[in-house]
Amino acid sequence: MGRFSSLFLVVVLVAACQTTAQPVSSPTPSPTPHTAVADAVLQSSDVSSGLSRCAGSGPLDIYINNLQPSSPALASRLTDEWQSLRTLGATSSAIALFTSDDSACTAELAAVSKAKSAAGLVVVFGDEGQADRAWQSGVLGFVPPAPGELPPGLNRGTATGLGFSAWTYDRAPVRLACWHKSVFVALVVLTNLDAAAFKTATAAVDARLN
Repeated sequence: MGRFSSLFLVVVLVAACQTTAQPVSSPTPSPTPHTAVADAVLQSSDVSSGLSRCAGSGPLDIYINNLQPSSPALASRLTDEWQSLRTLGATSSAIALFTSDDSACTAELAAVSKAKSAAGLVVVFGDEGQADRAWQSGVLGFVPPAPGELPPGLNRGTATGLGFSAWTYDRAPVRLACWHKSVFVALVVLTNLDAAAFKTATAAVDARLN
């Protein structure tokens, strides 16, 4: 079982290196209280029937601990990614996974297999500026493509339908969206599910980010 496309990862990494520094803007006020990450993240009602919620769903650090026995290398990488997000100002996070096969519950996100799966991550930051900087830096290794560097399947900005600070990858069997809204950064990854399911899942999460 491997990552969905080595070419895609190379493109993303190169694009990240080419991205020019963005001007720092002052955080803007946003509505409070904000939705709790456990309520904002992907829910069973957001995904296709036939998918079961993985037991490891919940706070990201607990999910990582649950991965340790079966996937120690993946757990180690995610620990580093979570620490990076905390350094950038993350205060809380939740991850939810739904699959047609339990083996996908401990697999790397966007790994290609025969199983159908839907995963969602929501991270909340101290302010909007922190959230935007974290989104630009990448979430769990998924880095936004540089503006103008968009190979087939990749979109960035308002064309995604998720706002200016958003990017998507949509080429079966993997569909992925990562975006910043208010004090949140969200990530949704679907494997072996259709475009309609992808749109439903991302729209549902986006609507809960206030």
